[in-house]
Amino acid sequence: MDVEKLGWDPKTLGEIDHRDVHAPYVRLSSYLEGAAGDITYVYDLRVTQPNTDYLETSVLHSFEHLLLAGFRKYLPKSFVSVAPMGCQTGFYLILLNEGRFEEVRRVYQAILDDIIASGEVPYASPDNCGQAVHHDLAGSKKLAESLIAAKAEWSQVF
Repeated sequence: MDVEKLGWDPKTLGEIDHRDVHAPYVRLSSYLEGAAGDITYVYDLRVTQPNTDYLETSVLHSFEHLLLAGFRKYLPKSFVSVAPMGCQTGFYLILLNEGRFEEVRRVYQAILDDIIASGEVPYASPDNCGQAVHHDLAGSKKLAESLIAAKAEWSQVF
């Protein structure tokens, strides 16, 4: 597969040294071609600088919910999963058959805009969330604003 045609830097695929990166960025981490021709893409949505800064758990939790709602809204046929990184510096995004940087960037921007305009954290009720009281919408909005301000750097991993 020619990841450059999809808009990605091939040097950023696979394992990379976290000391060399400059967050925030959006990175194609890996992909897997299935026997039937489908391709699963794994993305690294890095929001803070590794080993320097991290998200408070209430912001990480709320941002995960907001990303979940957003990717379900904007990419319903491609969205598989979004999950927080254990190091609290970003999120893993998994999409099916959607590998174009410009499309991922466009959707990410739309979700961040939605977060800023949001009046609530989706799925934050006891029937949908295992820790429904542990959310921070204001912190998530602040994070979305900082990511939008750094939009020009999203493709610059190193």
